[in-house]
Amino acid sequence: MKTSHSMLRARGFSIVELMVSVVVGLLAVMFATRLMVTSEQTKAASLGGSDSMQNGMLALFSINTDAAQAGWGLNDDLVNGCNTVLTDSENFMLATAQRDGVAITPLAPVVIRNNGTRSDEVTLYSGSSLAGAGSVRIQYDYTGGPEVDTDSAQPFGFNQGDVIVVAPEPAGGNCSLAQVSVSPTSSKLRFDAGGAFRFNTGALATNYQGGHARVFALGRMDKLSFHTWSVSNGVLRLRATDLAGASENPQSVVDNVVALKAQYGFDVRPAATFTPEAGMQVGRWSADMVDADGDASTGNAGDFQRIAAVRLAVIARSAMPERPAPGQTTCSATTAPLTVFGTASPAGVPAAPATVELDVPGDPVSWTCYRYRVFETIVPIRNSGWRP
Repeated sequence: MKTSHSMLRARGFSIVELMVSVVVGLLAVMFATRLMVTSEQTKAASLGGSDSMQNGMLALFSINTDAAQAGWGLNDDLVNGCNTVLTDSENFMLATAQRDGVAITPLAPVVIRNNGTRSDEVTLYSGSSLAGAGSVRIQYDYTGGPEVDTDSAQPFGFNQGDVIVVAPEPAGGNCSLAQVSVSPTSSKLRFDAGGAFRFNTGALATNYQGGHARVFALGRMDKLSFHTWSVSNGVLRLRATDLAGASENPQSVVDNVVALKAQYGFDVRPAATFTPEAGMQVGRWSADMVDADGDASTGNAGDFQRIAAVRLAVIARSAMPERPAPGQTTCSATTAPLTVFGTASPAGVPAAPATVELDVPGDPVSWTCYRYRVFETIVPIRNSGWRP
């Protein structure tokens, strides 16, 4: 009996028992693997949503800050919307717009280049002079050379290195940008060419008639906020006069931003009821210039002076793409282009919805594999109402 019992104990597991154990183990591994994969997918989706939230908010905050101060020093009717000539040794280019089908470079708080269903380009201008809209008049005809004679014995608020804009009076001609090369000790303002004065060529781009032109101070060159925001290859970029190395080549600011869209908010009240000093009112949204002042010309200075606000939208995407569902070859995280500006705001002003394509050129992963967040805001151009 003892021998028989020992032999039974020596047998171990049967082949059936081993097979059952293997199957149970494989099932456990399968369920554990599925659990881990699901957990990682959920984690990636959550982190991607967090990334898009942070990137979108940072991008919109950066542009919003620019828009909030846009137009400072440019709100005089002689300057706002004036076709302006700028020559910069560091190759910053003023944004172009259309005036009755002709390309111009207006000096205005905001200039939008509408790219249809693709990302727009938004340019925001502001000066820094504490003199605000203070100006002096050119006393004698200017026909060339590095100086103008003003009607002030010693122009106040103009210092060496300050950027100035010369505007015809009454409005209608071209404006010119330059820099003060010598702090004035007499009635003359000089703009000699030199390495330290990047906007100077030794002469203004336009001649001006004595008694019919004014000079405005925009403030220090290093504080001049001429900024152009754009999106390229999924990155928000900035071209700026006050950012080293960014005058000609835009610098990266925020990644995983796929689109920037913008619209002008025009005050379209008739001339008899248009009282900007009592407050601007948005009556129409448009990504392109319109005949806001009703003078049968589209894109002239009067239309730029009717811009009461700018509507902005930033679309950010998750940092990591999602995978197609099991058995599928295409992703379904996002299935259609997005639409922005779909709500009526302010109340009673019709919305102008815009559809935005989400694909990024050169990205080997389909845009449908990403999740997106849209961030919108409306920024009043407060300096448009604060005019002389």
